Amino acid sequence: MPSVQYEAPASLAQATNFLQGSSDAKILAGGTDLLVQMKLGIRQPALIVDIKHIPELMEFTLGDQGLRLGAAVPGAIVNDHTEVRRIYPGFAEALGLIGSSQVQGRCSAGGNLCNASPAADSVPALIANRAQCNIVGPKGARTIAAENFNTGPGKNCLNKGEILVSIDIPLPAPRSSDAYLRFIPRTEMDIAVAGAAVAITLDTSGVCTAARVVIGAVAPTALLVPAAADALIGSKLDDTALQQAAAAASAASSPISDKRGTAEYRKKVVGVLVRRAAAIAKSRIEAKV
Repeated sequence: MPSVQYEAPASLAQATNFLQGSSDAKILAGGTDLLVQMKLGIRQPALIVDIKHIPELMEFTLGDQGLRLGAAVPGAIVNDHTEVRRIYPGFAEALGLIGSSQVQGRCSAGGNLCNASPAADSVPALIANRAQCNIVGPKGARTIAAENFNTGPGKNCLNKGEILVSIDIPLPAPRSSDAYLRFIPRTEMDIAVAGAAVAITLDTSGVCTAARVVIGAVAPTALLVPAAADALIGSKLDDTALQQAAAAASAASSPISDKRGTAEYRKKVVGVLVRRAAAIAKSRIEAKV
């Protein structure tokens, strides 16, 4: 059995030094992906860097500027926060879908993002809510939009020695809300065959003035679909607008066929999910009025 070195740095500087000094290092946040991958032999790192002892990775604040979520904050903590569920219901829904109650105690939005699965549940919701990713590495700090973080299946934008430190989600504008839906073969604890996140803003007459539509599990990465958003903006989210948004999402998708669903089926389903998620987001805004 190959030996694995374990380090638990207490600062970002220590963590980046460990990562930069190893040719095969992996970050351990919750471990809900990494440990499974190691057990299956998919990954065999020489060094594991446990980041849960770094204060910035465990930061969790909600204020006038929005939500700052440390990359290692467990999903259970986020979903236990009443104001987060009220302000970002779609994001809370998406994060809460990851695994079981036990997994929720370890998994994180940051880990879900870094793992870069095309079917990750929280990633479309992060993108729909205009999340920004704060990264620190040997060359300093940088920020990148969530939609640009993942570059392909299992691949992200982090360079050698870099760490995703936190995720900033701005406060939504007044009369805004979001929703996330996915389709899975089972009733729970499964991987999305297709997913959709929609965030919208309505004016006082019910006309959509802003929208972001994101689809998951139907492309190499979660995909922002401007054409679907354009179909919603300027409408009152009537049936015609919802159908047009659904058609745009289906057209933008490029799914694969596998044992869990054909490409044709996924294209159809993701459009249905977009239509339903937009309607849910609308109903949430109307419920607040």
